[in-house]
Amino acid sequence: MSTESIQQHDAPLDQHYDAVIVGAGFAGISSLFHLRKIGLKAIILEASEGVGGTWFNNRYPGARCDIESLDYSLSLSESIQQEWKWPERYSDSRSIQNYLDYTVDELELRENIRLRTTVTDATYDEMKNRWTTTTGDGSNVGSKFLVLATGVLSAAQMPEFPGHDLFTGRILHTASWPKDSVDFTNRRVAVIGTGSSATQLIPLVAEQASQLTVFQRTANFVMPARNGALEAATDQEWKSRYAERRAKARASSNGHNQEPPHGPGKNLSSSERDRELESRWEAGGLNMMRAFTDLLTDTEVNDYASRFVANKIRQTVQDPETAERLIPVDLPIGTKRLCSGTNYYETFNRPNVSLISVAKEPIKGITERGMTVGDTHYELDDIIMATGFDAMTGSFLRIKVVGRNGQTLQDHWEGGPRTNLGLMTDGFPNLFFLSGPQTPSVFSNMATTSEMHAEWLARFLKDLGIANLSTIEPTQNSVDAWVDHVTETASKTLYADSRNSWFWGANTPGKPRVFMPYTGGVENYNSFLSNSVNDNYSGFVRA
Repeated sequence: MSTESIQQHDAPLDQHYDAVIVGAGFAGISSLFHLRKIGLKAIILEASEGVGGTWFNNRYPGARCDIESLDYSLSLSESIQQEWKWPERYSDSRSIQNYLDYTVDELELRENIRLRTTVTDATYDEMKNRWTTTTGDGSNVGSKFLVLATGVLSAAQMPEFPGHDLFTGRILHTASWPKDSVDFTNRRVAVIGTGSSATQLIPLVAEQASQLTVFQRTANFVMPARNGALEAATDQEWKSRYAERRAKARASSNGHNQEPPHGPGKNLSSSERDRELESRWEAGGLNMMRAFTDLLTDTEVNDYASRFVANKIRQTVQDPETAERLIPVDLPIGTKRLCSGTNYYETFNRPNVSLISVAKEPIKGITERGMTVGDTHYELDDIIMATGFDAMTGSFLRIKVVGRNGQTLQDHWEGGPRTNLGLMTDGFPNLFFLSGPQTPSVFSNMATTSEMHAEWLARFLKDLGIANLSTIEPTQNSVDAWVDHVTETASKTLYADSRNSWFWGANTPGKPRVFMPYTGGVENYNSFLSNSVNDNYSGFVRA
């Protein structure tokens, strides 16, 4: 569906709803479907011009999901599951956006989605037990419930280097890419960053640019995606037992159908480890993370896997110095977001590609015609910022959310996120976070966890209505207990000693250094959701 047709069906904005949902990605769309199903009047407010969440704006060359397409989808409709055709094993951002457009239309949700509507403020009225949501044009929308489905990787970070405004070329950010294609033919291009977006983008830009200079602060491990056209037999096999596949995903540690670990690497010989790692490397994607059950808990096993991948990099990259710069140092594999790409390491064999380390010689500033790093000035036509996101909490805290007694969410989370089950926080009645911090979120298939959250939310609000209650919020004790559980669970892994990642907020100046995702796995987390329902929502105060 084109942007023009989307605009023609933009939802009118009333003043009163049962629920306002902020964000039209997987979580927002799932929530709208389930809340309408239980009879609530709900609307999605979305800042972008189309649905898709982060996939609408992340349209840089090479942007695609690192979860296989048949898994990275919703089970809201059996007919959609059977009819939708994914073109590739790992779908690109355009295919995912098209899929969500199709889903919204097939489920007739479009009339309840308001596009080009930025939410700036949300304030709770204790006397009326209602939220007032304020949009960028000054409109106020009232609702009993407020659902923030704003995503954990959607608040882009654009560093303001000195001289930023002087540059006469193009400055682009991977998270806000132009709608029209960008041609880099015969241009001198810089890419700042080597995270997930950059590792997907760099090979394609290198094919066009006369010179591509990659500025790297910290090297990442990049797995070969092994992407390709989705075979008809694979498509048919999945669709013949989709229900079984969905159940398997929820019973897994990461929320999808990749082959689980067969056991701990500690008990294997070197040759047995090598065979398993080679198998995972050849399978492609993020399969490497499931090589051994103790990959993220045993230092010796992790070191072995890290050396395995480091040797793959040395075998691929022809220049030994470049190869060594591309190998992460003091970074246990998997403790910083593992990347998945195509021809990333091979790209550094091209004569028009160079790699510059800015760890010791930082970027001093941008000039009219380029960029100065250390004592060297680089002449440039384009600068691409692949500098990531204010991850996990950024999209929630960029909205001024005011709860009881005038307290803002920014102040409440000053020392890091505080939630019960990652879904609610004390002092902010009837406010829900979906796929946010202190949930499996980025350690899982977000499509799976988004649906789990949406189903729990609908059940929660239905039970609240049946009991004829107006408000619900977690107790401080339950929040303290969940924060402690998230922290303790992470402390038992190698994440605890690898704090130079956005899992800890390390990429955002001034952000508290606390570990934000939940490492306990999707299956365990799903049990917590089920237990909360079975225990009549203990840990929550209802009135």
